[in-house]
Amino acid sequence: MLELAVLGLLHDSPLHGYEIRKRLSGILGAFHMVSFGSLYPCLKTLQQRGWVTARADDAAGHAINSRSRITYALTPEGKDQLEAMLSDAGPGSWEDGSFDVHFAFFGQTGQDVRLRILEGRRSRLEERLDDAREASRQRRERADAYTTELHRHGLESTEREVRWLSELIETERAGRPATQQSTAENK
Repeated sequence: MLELAVLGLLHDSPLHGYEIRKRLSGILGAFHMVSFGSLYPCLKTLQQRGWVTARADDAAGHAINSRSRITYALTPEGKDQLEAMLSDAGPGSWEDGSFDVHFAFFGQTGQDVRLRILEGRRSRLEERLDDAREASRQRRERADAYTTELHRHGLESTEREVRWLSELIETERAGRPATQQSTAENK
């Protein structure tokens, strides 16, 4: 999913590696920090595939021994790849590790793809809820108070996400874009 996130960020304008990492943190949140040890190998792979170019900035003001800053930009092939990745609405796009990245770039995605991803995610979470409720009933007698509370918290969080997804699906079907207020209130 890192490749999708990087290509998505470079869609609008070229960026330095540090700025890419900073924006990734903004998209993925504080709990999904991307290290430079992951980012730069990803950028190198994207360059090798011809999806990204790298250009050294020789701007004045750098210390004599410092390295040049590298600006990364999307190639036409990279734009095509980004479109292909964003249009993938299969099960992989619904999973915990990739849903947030796909969702972050919904503005560049068609309504039919957004709906398939949202519906797939909701379905996956509803299955997870059913399994968790059943497991909770079976464990209730054996679990201590803290374990029970942790399970309750997990159930409530998942139920909240299902409600949020249902509202987003309803909004998409009505042909209206999601508003910051509706998504912020329910997440």
